Amino acid sequence: MVAIQDTELRQGILDGIERAKGQSQSILVSEVHKIDRMNPFYFFASGREKYFGERFFWKDPEGEQFLTGLGICGQIQSVQAADRFFHVEKEWKRFMETALVFNKYNYSGTGPTIFGGFSFDPLKKGTALWSKFSEALFHIPKFMLTIIKGEVYFTTNVICTQHDDISLFEKVTRERQEVLTKAMLTPETAEMDLKEMVEIEPEAWKQTVRDVVNGFGDSNLKKVVLARELRLHFENEVQAERVLGNLLENQKASFIFAFESNGDCFIGASPERLVKKNGDSLFSACLAGSIARGANPEEDEKLGNELLTDQKNLIEHQYVVDMIKEAMEETCDEVILPDQPALMKMKYIQHLYTPVIGKNRKGTSILHLVDRLHPTPALGGLPKQAAIEKIREIEQLDRGLYAAPLGWMDYQGNGEFAVAIRSGLIQGKEASLFAGCGIVADSNAESEYKETSIKFRPMLTALGGKIT
Repeated sequence: MVAIQDTELRQGILDGIERAKGQSQSILVSEVHKIDRMNPFYFFASGREKYFGERFFWKDPEGEQFLTGLGICGQIQSVQAADRFFHVEKEWKRFMETALVFNKYNYSGTGPTIFGGFSFDPLKKGTALWSKFSEALFHIPKFMLTIIKGEVYFTTNVICTQHDDISLFEKVTRERQEVLTKAMLTPETAEMDLKEMVEIEPEAWKQTVRDVVNGFGDSNLKKVVLARELRLHFENEVQAERVLGNLLENQKASFIFAFESNGDCFIGASPERLVKKNGDSLFSACLAGSIARGANPEEDEKLGNELLTDQKNLIEHQYVVDMIKEAMEETCDEVILPDQPALMKMKYIQHLYTPVIGKNRKGTSILHLVDRLHPTPALGGLPKQAAIEKIREIEQLDRGLYAAPLGWMDYQGNGEFAVAIRSGLIQGKEASLFAGCGIVADSNAESEYKETSIKFRPMLTALGGKIT
């Protein structure tokens, strides 16, 4: 059994209550402990009964960092379209100005941390599909497990008000011990019984692709990314932890995430980093241009070489490289990237990939970079604003968090955001999967349709389905 004995939380809560009385506002108290061991998947799954709708999970592609949160201690959200990145930044700073933090480890992703994301396009007319999520939504967890290169840290966050007393400490420590005890048990997950799979108007989507291609000659557009939806229906409610377990087993080289809000769960396995900040080091990635994996090593190598020499994909990739390089140069004293793309090989698909490293200029926030980078040409198009407006006008899908920035930021300004592709939205007995592709002047509707079918595979497989 994992137990936390010595604690500064008791005095911290008493000090927090006094501070709350003096300032007439709620105060965050946060404490970090190093613990021996804990499985982050078990931790997430253990919260199904008590914290359903209030959980998140994050794993980086290298498997070096996991963040898992249970419960909602605080929330930052915005329904406004303008300045939503700035609003989250401002509210988080305001929250932390009065906070009491007990963290002797100071590792990235320990202590007070927000997890969440931004919608793809706040000006797109929303639908009921994403009604449980705001244009910007971030949770501060009650309890958070952080694993960094095998070392395990446990953060407890408490909100103190002027009306609280020492009983708050007793309540929190009881709840924390319940969480730690339950998280040691192997979770039981229910089988998924897929009943029906419905492609949302595939022929209309193909026609939209043709319309975009035919319209390139009369506009300044170079590329427009179009996405579509696959709706799954199940006999019973889908358990997010079952899907998460499948993704962890089969998509090890991806960012794996799950983010719950009011009972719905946005979940996925994205290959694409938007930006990572660790101290003054910044990391981004250019990911655009894709082809299927081969049935054997020879075919796989042949397809990879085909991708590396395909002019359509190379041009599409260069659009992303140019845009990310420009954005990084605006905020960095130094930017390093290779001259040629490499291949990133996932389970069902391979991509052209160019990593980008920068030294952050002092004072630049990770959310400023998220704002500047989103959406990259790989998810929106070029020119950026014209492509977004075109998508807003012609795309049937309400993207919500799909293809948008999702990730975390800690109280020291460190954080990481992925582009939330290869993803789906679980809603009770149903789930929506999303996939898109870049449309350029020589695009073929049938080929693009097949490409989206390949991109559905990671999530579809995790949900127990198959694309024939």
